[in-house]
Amino acid sequence: MKSRNFWPLVGLAVLLAFNLLFTPGFAQLELRDGRLFGTLVDLFQNGAPVMLLATGMTLVIALGGIDLSVGSVMALAGAVAALLITEHAQPVPIALGAALWVGLLAGGLNGALVTYGGVQPIIVTLVMLVTGRGLAQTLTHDQKVRFENPTFEYLGNGTLLGLPVPMFLVAAVALLVGLALRRTVLGLYVEAIGGNPKAARLCGLRVDAIRMVVYMTCALCAAVAGLIAAADIKEADVANAGLYLELDAILAVVLGGTSLTGGRANLVGSLIGALFIQTLTTMLQMNGVLTEHTLIIKAIVALAVCFIQTAAFEHLLQRLRPATGA
Repeated sequence: MKSRNFWPLVGLAVLLAFNLLFTPGFAQLELRDGRLFGTLVDLFQNGAPVMLLATGMTLVIALGGIDLSVGSVMALAGAVAALLITEHAQPVPIALGAALWVGLLAGGLNGALVTYGGVQPIIVTLVMLVTGRGLAQTLTHDQKVRFENPTFEYLGNGTLLGLPVPMFLVAAVALLVGLALRRTVLGLYVEAIGGNPKAARLCGLRVDAIRMVVYMTCALCAAVAGLIAAADIKEADVANAGLYLELDAILAVVLGGTSLTGGRANLVGSLIGALFIQTLTTMLQMNGVLTEHTLIIKAIVALAVCFIQTAAFEHLLQRLRPATGA
């Protein structure tokens, strides 16, 4: 029996092999001033925001929900931190804490409206998508907020053991979420609620509390991603930060094998899916493909990888296999 991560790994391996063979400079690595440089390293640094978003999105989708607001929460968190550092002269820990608190608040609002308001998750988070970015633009007067702060910048372009700091932040967040999913009852409860919320409630599970925790965790992951994105370019760009990344996050989760109908969580698969998307994007950029063509190619390739994970593809393979035996 194939592992749930078999086809996502195959897709990523094929993509990496293609680039190693046909994309000049893809495999080149260089150590300068104690830091490792190269495209393979950039995949993890540039893909860190999507990997963080996919981590939180895995929980929400496994619960049977969706969160379209994570890109806007990214923009809002980055704007709050940048404004506190530049205009209010607050120390970095306070600015980062406030940004994370804003993320938790956004997730709490999403969770409360879904849980206690009875509004469909796609509607609630769509409203937050518009509201969150609109609030960020209002706070910054729709201007980029530039800053020079080495401590804050370290989150986005600093190094640890010669590798980019965002890699370690992703690893830490993914490890915590993974342990919660597989080593505590949270994972069992999330999948039970995603599979059948009414039955889970009848079994005595605290469905409302768990749903709140999941949406807040997802938004918190988005806030961390927003801080990394802002720190990397040394500015809060509220018009572009996290733009369309909610779609990449959802796609990464689906590529990783988590069902959109809920009831199953595959965090490792989601991270592989996020890395697949970043590798594909980098490959197309390095080969000079136009942005508008990149979007089309990404959609086609992602659809193909999703299709090979379906039962219809398995049936097609069985029909194509030659008959054996007498």
